Amino acid sequence: MQKRNTYTQIEDFLSDDSFRSWILSKIDNDGWEEWTLESLQRAKLVEDARLLLLAMKLPENEFSASDIHKALQNTWAKIREKENQKTVQIFKINVFRKYFLSGIAATLFICMASAWLYTTYFRSGNSVVTYNELINDDNEGLVEQTNNSDKPQIITLSDGSSVLLQPNSKLSYPKIFDGNERKVYLSGEAFFEISKNPKKPFFVFANEIVTKVVGTSFRVKAYSDKPDVEVLVRTGKVKVRSNNLAAKSDNKEIVLLPNQALRFQRSEMKFNKITDITQDISLSKSIGSIEQLSFEFTDIPVSQIFETIEQAYLIDIDFPKDKLKDCHLTTSLSDQPLTEKLKIICKSIGNNTSFEMNGNQITIISEGCN
Repeated sequence: MQKRNTYTQIEDFLSDDSFRSWILSKIDNDGWEEWTLESLQRAKLVEDARLLLLAMKLPENEFSASDIHKALQNTWAKIREKENQKTVQIFKINVFRKYFLSGIAATLFICMASAWLYTTYFRSGNSVVTYNELINDDNEGLVEQTNNSDKPQIITLSDGSSVLLQPNSKLSYPKIFDGNERKVYLSGEAFFEISKNPKKPFFVFANEIVTKVVGTSFRVKAYSDKPDVEVLVRTGKVKVRSNNLAAKSDNKEIVLLPNQALRFQRSEMKFNKITDITQDISLSKSIGSIEQLSFEFTDIPVSQIFETIEQAYLIDIDFPKDKLKDCHLTTSLSDQPLTEKLKIICKSIGNNTSFEMNGNQITIISEGCN
């Protein structure tokens, strides 16, 4: 049962026969209860999967369609409000006990919402598009990177593009981009900086949407258990459309420019374009350092440039401070992936300056500037 240690999505549990037997038939031959209580984060995910599985067994006529739909909208509105306020909840050791005692009303809402989702999508064949569906639809051999840590992780793709993968997120991508397209698949949240190649567009598949770019930087937020999917552009231009696997939505492309965003409402299968992200409270609060900091440098000490990059990517850069203390650079790095930024800096410093990259640790080798 080591496979369940890799479960990060509700659908992972729903597709497990042993898990279904435990929830529906109270048969726990594989020690699900003990395994669940080993981690508070794991317990919350298991509880959500349990509620959804039980909701699928509700009689169809127990709630009216309008009641269920209204409950779903109220629940997702509360989720958005909770996210905006960024309320921090502290779980006790016995998470199940607290969850049931303090969340009976919330549980009823979730069950009703789940029943509506099941009736609307699963039975009608218009299911919500999941990460597993996307990667299964791709016949290419893919590498999967999962961030189970509490810090963002840097991924460098074969074309030089860089991805800042957030915690509780995963990305699937080919070792080498063949053909005339570059495709990756995201579950969760990531910030992309794409290497320019007009002849080979880059596609990010995330739940119900596809984001197409040539060379730019942008963020995609697509958690399977959240009501919305978001795309936010920092530089360049992107085109967003619905995935072919998503039903009830048109396939038109929406163009986004810098400081614009798009929110895909999963319940209504509708796009909401935001032309000024500063006017959206949720987006404004979610903007990270990499989206705020400027990478335009005019006669700036190299040490300060490295500090800016560390703050943006949440990485560590080790460099010979004494040898580079008098080095100043004037350069523009705004629309470059991380590896390209480092190459430009090293070339500008000169004296055979180079860098080595090991995960989130960068080492600069240099004898000083020209």
